[in-house]
Amino acid sequence: MNEPTVEGRKLSRSFGWLALLGTLLVIAGVIGLVYTGVATLTSMLLFGWLLLVGGLVGLLHAIESRGTNYFWLGVVVAALNIAAGVVVIKHPEGTAEALTMFAALLFLTGGVFRLVGSVVVRGPQMGWTLLQGAFGLLLGLLVLFDWPHSSLYVLGCFFSLALLFDGLGLIAFGLGGRRIVSMVSGRLDESAPTSDEPITSPEDERK
Repeated sequence: MNEPTVEGRKLSRSFGWLALLGTLLVIAGVIGLVYTGVATLTSMLLFGWLLLVGGLVGLLHAIESRGTNYFWLGVVVAALNIAAGVVVIKHPEGTAEALTMFAALLFLTGGVFRLVGSVVVRGPQMGWTLLQGAFGLLLGLLVLFDWPHSSLYVLGCFFSLALLFDGLGLIAFGLGGRRIVSMVSGRLDESAPTSDEPITSPEDERK
């Protein structure tokens, strides 16, 4: 067994693990789309823990860099992250309501700016920009009119869609990588000399 074949098998196994991870993410995304309320609470808890862990890591870095000009700035930022993480973990429903309101306002302002900008500029992509602006405005109004009930499914839906598309991307990357590795390994195996064929050098050919 030659070395390229062993390396090819290792690469193929690694791409297979990526495809398996993508499959798990797709399953999680589909389950989240079915149970959007659970996905919303899960995303809020993950967000809170990320803030908390990031704040603790930032605090450790700030302590290590004490004596510098950025020490107190690092401490303040880390303390804010820790406090925000604790609040999000203790009150995931209220955090989801606040973030849903923020998302609705972002959709509204983004839609209005796209609509006004497309009318004022009148560029070659005016129709597409108008459609984007109208969609953002409509989505923001739908989320805002159904608030706070919309906080039970909006963030969970976005979180699940992100998992779904990330999983599909990993599956495509893993399967494509395995296919390329198998093709390259097959060509290397065809070009490699077998044990029955003698390996001849240029000096032997001259003789």
